[in-house]
Amino acid sequence: MSLLINIALFLVGLLAIIKGADWLTDGAASIAERFGIPTIVVGLTIVAIGSSAPEFVVSMVSAIQGNVDIALGNIVGSNIFNILGIMGITALVRPIVVQRANVRYDLPFALLSSIAVAAPTLLPNGCGERGISRADGILMLCIFAIFLSYTLAIATNQKNSEQQPARKEIVLWKAVTGVIIGLAFLILGGDWLVDGASGIASSMGISESIIALTIVSIGTSAPELAASVMAAKKGDTAMALGNIVGSVVFNVFFVLGTAAAIQPLGVGGISSVDIIVLLVSSLLLWVFCAFGKKNYTLTRSEGFIFTLLMIAYYVYLVINESNM
Repeated sequence: MSLLINIALFLVGLLAIIKGADWLTDGAASIAERFGIPTIVVGLTIVAIGSSAPEFVVSMVSAIQGNVDIALGNIVGSNIFNILGIMGITALVRPIVVQRANVRYDLPFALLSSIAVAAPTLLPNGCGERGISRADGILMLCIFAIFLSYTLAIATNQKNSEQQPARKEIVLWKAVTGVIIGLAFLILGGDWLVDGASGIASSMGISESIIALTIVSIGTSAPELAASVMAAKKGDTAMALGNIVGSVVFNVFFVLGTAAAIQPLGVGGISSVDIIVLLVSSLLLWVFCAFGKKNYTLTRSEGFIFTLLMIAYYVYLVINESNM
């Protein structure tokens, strides 16, 4: 495809993602209100899993094809962007108020997901190799099952326990339709955006690992960005937080776990620096929310720090690529 077609595909995908995120957050929040389900639970499950569908498709196809750089780089890059980029930008839009339970349980799960990636990729196994084995993948899937069970327990034990922002009530069938159409737009938009961006990047001779860590990961994470920013603009920071934490956990324990169970994943072109950035990002998110100047709140200044760190990481990738 020509450069102009790829640019057009990228822009159409971006517009579809933004509109799909708007419909999704409205519909999901309305359903949560109607059934008394806390919005954090909706964010951790329906919105997170739905908006992570692009990562799932990209990593599954890459694993089946044996393309380690795309399969692993997509998840590592997506989670770095989720934490530093999306949480940072969302906090700049509106400070993210975090519940005590999120600090004690949800954010540690996000940190655990980064440790689950770092341990097998930074430390060599008994054979001196680094990578995520089938056994690692199966273990990740088991941890995801525990996380999902815990999330559903929250829905049972904390029904109607949190205050939710008032919003215009939507008829149930319209809310469900909005969620379905929103997810469809997010998935299709993410696919178009990644195809267009990858076409643009490939024509410039960029390596697959860099494409995976930047263009592909940002593209597949665009649904999370749109959904979280839209939720924050509507005052629903619980949905924004749940969306990101749920996506980070889902990306590693389900998507990467499934990919590794299908095809063991070596490190490939993903460097130790990339893995360490992911690990530090998760740790900073937990520290800022738990021990910052305003405990249980990710402030605008902390969001600014996250955004700067994201930019610095991408600058490093560009400089490192140009020196190779």
